[in-house]
Amino acid sequence: MKMNRICELLKIRYPIIQAPMNWVSGARLAAAVSNAGGLGTLGPNAGETNRFRDVEATAEGVRQRVRETRSLTDKPFAVNIPVGFTEEERRYSRRIVDVCREEGLPVAIVSVGSPDVYTKVLKEAGIRVLHAVSTKTHARHAEKAGVDAVICEGYEGGGHKGFTELTSFVLIPMVADAVNKPVVAGGGIGDARGMLAAFILGADGVYIGTRFMMSVESDSHPHVKEATLKGDDVCTVSLRKRKMLVRDFRNLFAQRYLEMAEVGASIDDLEKFHSDHSQYHAQFLGDADQAEICCGQVASLIRSIESAENIIGDMIENVHVQIEMLMEKVEPFMKAPQSKKLIR
Repeated sequence: MKMNRICELLKIRYPIIQAPMNWVSGARLAAAVSNAGGLGTLGPNAGETNRFRDVEATAEGVRQRVRETRSLTDKPFAVNIPVGFTEEERRYSRRIVDVCREEGLPVAIVSVGSPDVYTKVLKEAGIRVLHAVSTKTHARHAEKAGVDAVICEGYEGGGHKGFTELTSFVLIPMVADAVNKPVVAGGGIGDARGMLAAFILGADGVYIGTRFMMSVESDSHPHVKEATLKGDDVCTVSLRKRKMLVRDFRNLFAQRYLEMAEVGASIDDLEKFHSDHSQYHAQFLGDADQAEICCGQVASLIRSIESAENIIGDMIENVHVQIEMLMEKVEPFMKAPQSKKLIR
């Protein structure tokens, strides 16, 4: 029996990968997703109680959460490694790489930086490397660097992303056509419909953040979950930062940030405002109105807080329902006599 490429690569039951989220994806969530058959991922800040820590303290915090996750699951899980662009940022990421190697992690989700930096050293340690990209060019670069799979993140996704505006509907087939490695798709996926659509577009697996943020096991503050649960229609907005875009929940923080940008606030002033109203203040301290909440457009589709097990279970079970509905829609014209003339 032929196996799904992502399931075979990562030794998991279902091709569902929980995306890392700052202050949200700690040991309890990562373990719950892995125990339910997906791949849980630890975010480098999740589980922290202090915003400002030095490099060694950060690395040891990651090590502690890796060990905590291992106490909760015997299934594979990943750690997120944000590469960074400056030497200061890479001082942190290098130590996280060291911890992953020392702790024998099976998988690393690498993001926010070049695949040339850590792919080789991680693979030499026997770690599977999945690298997040936002364009076809980046995907090809990652494949050339030797990654095991690429994660393509569409513009609909939450959190940080590149300045490109490629939606998942276009990005997934574009990347799938461009590389031979397995493709994991993220951005706007939170249920069986999104997962099946991603597969039809060429993905081997799905990358899900916001739906798992709204799970029982996530470290997201109850005030944030409550606020996001009320999101509907156009409930998110993209904000431009110095190095990338970020998609946030449309609250007072986002409104004020946009107003400052519109009247010409400097990037330094915007970064100061952001620092004073960061995700830490929302996800950890519970200020859901005047602090940043990273989330994707799929927030408008979420209507309940469920366990990670139920989220995954519902997605897998409903794929069969969605396939039946799909066949009902396509079978009538599939069985019809084919016209000799192609109509465009």
